[in-house]
Amino acid sequence: MSGVVGIYSSDRNDVAQLIYYGLYALQHRGQISAGIAVNNNGFIDYHREAGLVHEVFPKERLQRLIGNIGLGHVRYAFNTDDHSLLNTLPLVAGYKRGALAITLDGTIVNSDSLRDSLEDSGVIFQSELDGEVIANLIARNSKVSIEEAVIKALDEISGSYALAMMTNDRLIVARDPFGIKPLCLGKLGNDYIVASESCAFDTVGADFIRDIEPGEILLINDEGLRTISKKLKKRNLCLFELVYFARPDSMLDGKSIYLSRIEAGRQLARESENDADIVIGAPDSGIVFAIGFAEESKIPYAEGIIKNRYVGRTFIQPSQELREQGVMIKLNPVKENIDGRRVILVDDSVVRGTTIKRTVQMLKKAGAKEVHIRIASPPVINTCHLGMDTPSKENLISANMSVEEIKQLIGADSLHFISIDGFIKSVNPSNGFCTGCFTGKYAIDPVNDK
Repeated sequence: MSGVVGIYSSDRNDVAQLIYYGLYALQHRGQISAGIAVNNNGFIDYHREAGLVHEVFPKERLQRLIGNIGLGHVRYAFNTDDHSLLNTLPLVAGYKRGALAITLDGTIVNSDSLRDSLEDSGVIFQSELDGEVIANLIARNSKVSIEEAVIKALDEISGSYALAMMTNDRLIVARDPFGIKPLCLGKLGNDYIVASESCAFDTVGADFIRDIEPGEILLINDEGLRTISKKLKKRNLCLFELVYFARPDSMLDGKSIYLSRIEAGRQLARESENDADIVIGAPDSGIVFAIGFAEESKIPYAEGIIKNRYVGRTFIQPSQELREQGVMIKLNPVKENIDGRRVILVDDSVVRGTTIKRTVQMLKKAGAKEVHIRIASPPVINTCHLGMDTPSKENLISANMSVEEIKQLIGADSLHFISIDGFIKSVNPSNGFCTGCFTGKYAIDPVNDK
């Protein structure tokens, strides 16, 4: 999971500052590194570094990035990832027609075979980035126009991607043909902006125009905006975007994340037996589900856990040790609401089980008579090769234990997961979804080399 922002302006040279605020809004999508690249009169200047957006870009550094076209990126990391600067984005490279910058959210499943083929033809790679593979595919077709080169390059790749790239005079963006990764289009005055989520537009005062369609490639230059290719295969938005990744104030594929989660919480209440004094939500991503659950069950909603706002999302920390440390300082119970009461705790998902086990212990220590766990997504039972941080099946608690065994392990009085059909019915039954982590049915199957 990563966050992507791209801006094209015909009359301003401070797009880096807009990108900065857009990345700030997308910080939940990645906390390992941040980067911005800008086009300044044909020269691409950039900075990228490990850290949060405000750490990587103090005021003085941001002011030195001058240009009218720009890309931004925030990145998460797998356990196995190399955290060196060579593996941060945006990637900037020179080729026959000039300079090219590229950034993306996603995973190219045939990256290794494409890399091998390019190396056999003499290409030398500097990083493990999928973006470098795409950049080389574009460069290989540099005799044709950049638009044709991009179309040909994307025809060769298979995977999930929300992609943005720029040359010295244009911004090109693309979404994978299944729409696994989200990408949307906005406008600020006469300037165009693209981002992984619409919440980035609100931060900079831009208007949301529409979602970029699956398989669509957009070109933005001084002549305006036009679609240069559209190859939809079948809509398969990552279902985990609606469960956890996306901010509740975003719109994805025409649907409000907030309203989708409210309805999923209601559906969860319909599917489970509920007898308790209060409903509480696990901050932050479980809260909206909990509000819907309380509305449907008629059990009062109360604030039961306070989150330390200065601690990041423990799910996307790159190691188990860091996740456990993050949980310990992240949450604290409101004892006045918990003590002596039967509590239903609604959370968005259980992946490794680290957070939920410690949370149950914390609530019982605060005096809860009973703690009943309700999970607003189905059990995560499979790894993901398309961009979700589940590097091995042994890390997934639901892949190795039954619901009853998990209940015993985490110390809950009861445990219930929403059904896959119930969740899809709640969030957008007219849309297609990749449900591989829940069902094993992926939009794109893994290949042997990835």
